[in-house]
Amino acid sequence: MRLPALILVAAAALSACVPALSPPPPGPPSEAELAARARQAVRNFDEVVARVEPVAEQVCREETPDQPCDFAIYVDRAPESGVNAFHLIDPNGQPAIIFTLGLIAVARNTDELAFIMGHEAGHHIARHIPQAQARAAEGARVFAELARSGGASAAEIGEAAQIGAFVASREFGQQAELEADAVGTIIAVRAGYDPLVGAEFFTRIPDPAREFLSTHPPNAARIEVVRRTLRALAAPGT
Repeated sequence: MRLPALILVAAAALSACVPALSPPPPGPPSEAELAARARQAVRNFDEVVARVEPVAEQVCREETPDQPCDFAIYVDRAPESGVNAFHLIDPNGQPAIIFTLGLIAVARNTDELAFIMGHEAGHHIARHIPQAQARAAEGARVFAELARSGGASAAEIGEAAQIGAFVASREFGQQAELEADAVGTIIAVRAGYDPLVGAEFFTRIPDPAREFLSTHPPNAARIEVVRRTLRALAAPGT
């Protein structure tokens, strides 16, 4: 589908897929130079949407023809949204991918934008939102039952359920990110981009491996998934 004019999406993300990354501090470029960079960033994004969205839709229909595959692409203009991209499913069941202006601005090339867009589409293709909801619900149930069997109070059972939901979501989240990276690699390649160049974005963001209880896998693991997927695509018969 064609990208509508850049608009602010007033929607709550079910998950954020790009760890927080602060835009670079203001430098010496003139206003004219900054305006030129902004125009180029928008052109890059428009190009990527035009090339990647149809491919993502095609892959979605090939892999999961029973679910909606017409991706809506939106841009969140709010400065406080920072540098991020995520996907969600709207009330009508249509999958949506949201980029913040901050992410569009810091992406160094179209390969990075294409890989990230493919990654977000990969979450939908792999049905990660309903799976994550089911895992969280099961984790909450198990922890609550354990607390109940131990004679915990109603408040303690509620706290145990919250912990169980978080633990289950964290474990699934790391697996889901790697799976979406693999699907995103395939989409980027089929759209004519280099996902290995795109994955260099991970070298400029904080490494989740250093964060306790992170819901994202280490950056090195994500880059390795891209390499492994590319090797599989290059193998004879694929």
